[in-house]
Amino acid sequence: MAALRTLLYLVVYPGLLFLFVYSTFCEWFDRKVYARLQNRMGPTHTGRFGLLQPIADFVKLLAKEDVVPDAADKRLFTVLPIIGLAVVSTAGLLLPVWNFDLAAPSFTSFSGDIIVVLYLLSLPTLILFLAAWSSTNVFSTIGGARVLTMLFGYEVPLFLAVLSPAILADSWRLAEIAAFYQQKPLLLLSNVLGFIVAVISVQAKLERTPFDIPHAETEIVGGTFTEYSGKKLALFRLTFDIEMVVSSGLLAAVFLGGFPGGAVIGFLHFVVKTLFVIFLLSLLRALTSRIRVDQVVSFAWKYLAPLAVLQLLVTILLKGLLS
Repeated sequence: MAALRTLLYLVVYPGLLFLFVYSTFCEWFDRKVYARLQNRMGPTHTGRFGLLQPIADFVKLLAKEDVVPDAADKRLFTVLPIIGLAVVSTAGLLLPVWNFDLAAPSFTSFSGDIIVVLYLLSLPTLILFLAAWSSTNVFSTIGGARVLTMLFGYEVPLFLAVLSPAILADSWRLAEIAAFYQQKPLLLLSNVLGFIVAVISVQAKLERTPFDIPHAETEIVGGTFTEYSGKKLALFRLTFDIEMVVSSGLLAAVFLGGFPGGAVIGFLHFVVKTLFVIFLLSLLRALTSRIRVDQVVSFAWKYLAPLAVLQLLVTILLKGLLS
C-alpha cells in the first residue's frame, strides 16, 4: 500500500501528471493576463476560454518533423531536453503542495530540501548553454553565451533573497518554513524586500521580458533554440512551463505563508498563491521592454544583490530581537 501511494505521489499528484496539467494551465493564465494587459484577447478558440491552447501547441510540436543538424553533437543534442525536463520535474516533487507531517520527513521533504530545489532550478540554465553549444549554430552559441552571462547576475540575489525567510524560520526544510509563516503571518512583512528581489530574479531565470536576451528574435533568430524542432522543442517548452510553476511555488512557500490544511485546501492555496506570483511575472513582462545582457548583470549587482544583502541583514537583526 505504501509503495502504491508513493507511486501515485510521483506519477499523478503532485507528481508528473499534475505538473504537466498545471504547467499548461499556468501558461494559459500567463498568456491571458499578458494579452489583457496589452488590450488583446489571448487564447480563445481551443477549448473553453482557450484553456486547451497550450496543450494543442505541445501536441502540434510533437507532430512536427524532428531535425538534428549534421554538425551537431547528436547524443548531447538529443538527450539534453529530456534531462532538463527531468530536473525541473524533480524540483517540483520537493514543493510542499500541502501541509506535510513535519514530524515525519520523507524523500520528498527533508532538511535542506530548499537548497536542493535552488540547485535543481539552476541546472536548466547550464543545460540550455550545453544545448546551444551542441547545436554548433552561431545564433544558438550567442544565445547560450548570453544565458550563462545572465546566470552570474541573478543567481546570487535569488539565493540570498530565499535565504532570508529560511534564517528567520530557523529551518532549511521547505515544509517547516511554510508552516512557520503560516503560524506567524505578520513576519511575512519583514520579507517584502526579498520577495521583490526574488520575483525579478525569477523573471530573469525564466528569460522573460525584459530579460529575454538569450532568444531575442530580432537579433539572433531563436537563440538557444534555433536548431531545435519537433519533440525536442516541445520538451524544452514544457521544461520552461514547469520551471515557472516550480519557481512560483518556491516563492509562494517561503514568502507567502505556505499551503495549510489537507490535500484539497492545500491545493487551493497552492493554486491561488502560485497564480499570484505568475500574475506579477506577467505584469513585469507587460510593463517592460528588452534590455542588453550587460545591463542585466549591471542591474543585478548594482541593485538586486545589495537589496538582497540588506534583506538578509534585516532578517538577522529581527531574528536577534525575537530570540
